[in-house]
Amino acid sequence: MEVATVMEKPFSQACENNKRPILEILKRAFAHTQQVLEIGSGTGQHASYLAAHLPHLMWHTSDQYEYHDGINAWVSESSLSNLIQPIGFKVGVDPFPALPFDGIFSANTAHIMQKHEAKLLMELVSQKLPKGGTFCQYGPFTQSGIFSSQSNAEFHQSLVERGYGGYRDIDELKAWAKRLTLKEMITMPANNLKLVWTKE
Repeated sequence: MEVATVMEKPFSQACENNKRPILEILKRAFAHTQQVLEIGSGTGQHASYLAAHLPHLMWHTSDQYEYHDGINAWVSESSLSNLIQPIGFKVGVDPFPALPFDGIFSANTAHIMQKHEAKLLMELVSQKLPKGGTFCQYGPFTQSGIFSSQSNAEFHQSLVERGYGGYRDIDELKAWAKRLTLKEMITMPANNLKLVWTKE
């Protein structure tokens, strides 16, 4: 007789540290939003926490298939009616999720992606986000090519050495997201930024 095992939930200390500051921004940025697509749900921690504290939203998770078991572990434990199981989505590989979203959220993804993937992500969000929609993006970025701290410069270099794309510049993002307007750029803990984009 086979016994089903429940996967232990993955855990990121960074997610634990930044979830509350992120929530405070989203309360305002997504105040009139109804359906949110999260791109790169990762461990599933953000989705579980944010959906619980933003009950007016339907929160749709998405990521590469290899992360789905971990995300589903958080989704199952939360038992939230507004938290939806993940859709398979890898930028440049899978079709953009066909959902009735009016908001998009993505945290700590742009610096992990290769440059062409980050560019495609911004182009796709710019195309797919409906008029009046909001895109909230969180993570470390450079501004006019300048790092906000020495530790950020060192982290960027370590990412590149490990084969990741590294930090993207705000000016790059603006150039790639031609249909979006960067409404707010908010300084967050640990030298991160919260970018709030809208589509007029």
